[in-house]
Amino acid sequence: MSPFDLTDTVSLVTGATGGIGRATCKALADAGSRVIASDLAVRADVEGAVEYRNLDVTDEAAWSNLITHITSQYGRLDNLVNNAGISVTNSIAATSLEEWRKCQAINVEGLFLGTRTAAEILAKSGADRRGGSSIVNLSSVGGLKGAAYMAAYCTSKGAVRLFTKSAAAEYAMLQKPIRVNSVHPGGIDTGMMDEIYARYVEESLFPDEETARTIVSAGHAMGRMGEPEEISAGIVYLCSPGASFVTGSELVIDGGMTAR
Repeated sequence: MSPFDLTDTVSLVTGATGGIGRATCKALADAGSRVIASDLAVRADVEGAVEYRNLDVTDEAAWSNLITHITSQYGRLDNLVNNAGISVTNSIAATSLEEWRKCQAINVEGLFLGTRTAAEILAKSGADRRGGSSIVNLSSVGGLKGAAYMAAYCTSKGAVRLFTKSAAAEYAMLQKPIRVNSVHPGGIDTGMMDEIYARYVEESLFPDEETARTIVSAGHAMGRMGEPEEISAGIVYLCSPGASFVTGSELVIDGGMTAR
């Protein structure tokens, strides 16, 4: 059997209707997992998912209801991918407190609530699985270094990085069979990046979106943007028995952006 085989596992992916979310649902399903996709939309078709559920990750009761449903319907949860997130592209001076708090609520509090709510069923499911269960938190290269006009976003993704390490250390200390790791994408060709390009132009940082794309792409050592599937492949690895000795780590998938 392949060390990356996820047959007989159940996975939950938040933010499943975005570029990385959709790619992750398909990749996990291709590896054999039954995937529950979730996002803010009331209904959505997500390739690879056996079920779609509406979820506001900032709503504690909604998390509780979803995990209760998964426990009742599937009897286990092996992988939680905390992918839901937003970006705020604005100067510090122009960022409102409301914008700041919304970014932290979705990007940080959402995965805290998911981790806390799902921990019991993850631990139970991980007891009979090599390497235990897995939580994968989506951070960013913005969680490793700062960027102008991205203070709220970078702050939230830095918090994701250290929450991940704290959770990994705690579950290991308590001997709970749950591994926790973060993934740090560079610039990925998704709708979120298109929104960022548009904001750069609005703020007169670049003359047009094509110039913004060219300059951001050149910031990667490989000279290009990444694809969602290149991130989902790393997520599948962290969810698999092949990563059975990996916890508290930062998987950087950034085309060399942070290498120079």
